[in-house]
Amino acid sequence: MAYRPHRVVLGEELWKNLCSLAPERPRATGSVLLRQGDPGTYVLALTSGSAIVTLTGANGERTLLAVRGAGELFGELAVLDSQPRSASVTAVRPCLVHVIAAPIFEKFVADHGLMNVMLRHAIARVRTAEEVRLELATAPVAHRLAFALLRLFEAATPEGGEVEIPLTQEELAQLIGASRNAVGSAIGRWKSMRWVATSPTGSLLIKNMDAIHSSTRRAM
Repeated sequence: MAYRPHRVVLGEELWKNLCSLAPERPRATGSVLLRQGDPGTYVLALTSGSAIVTLTGANGERTLLAVRGAGELFGELAVLDSQPRSASVTAVRPCLVHVIAAPIFEKFVADHGLMNVMLRHAIARVRTAEEVRLELATAPVAHRLAFALLRLFEAATPEGGEVEIPLTQEELAQLIGASRNAVGSAIGRWKSMRWVATSPTGSLLIKNMDAIHSSTRRAM
């Protein structure tokens, strides 16, 4: 079954009611929306933009768990089970969020009988995160990079054919557990085919995601 964001699971009316519990606030690209290990004092409802979910290991290495777009809640599990946050969430595009205090969110869940819904959704997230980790652990670098870029591309909900991924090659390498040279080599090949380009700020411009995805699938 395909993963469904909270907005779809809850329905439009409940989603709007939930977002109305706190004002909408902007967050810039690169902002840490939630930090691994912090207490669950609030929940974020993402209404615009996209973010990555990452796990930091004991030696400081980051692993990409998911890329999420508008219509998602972040941090709800830490609130519901009173445990520290299990991962970090970072904006990879400008975002609009509603910061909902934990007691207000808990009351909303109780008033609408949503505890089971939230727990089932959390389980679905864990399963999709495990799929991502397996892919990143076993596939060649080009496949892992294409896999990560596809999710970033999809979360951007592009209106045209070109999407800017505001991450450097070093950051992309860290996210997929590869060396910068290996990532640079893959990107270099795609640049020669004009499937990607580099912006003046160092971000990656995706010009033909279909071609990148197809090329790695053929190579499997």
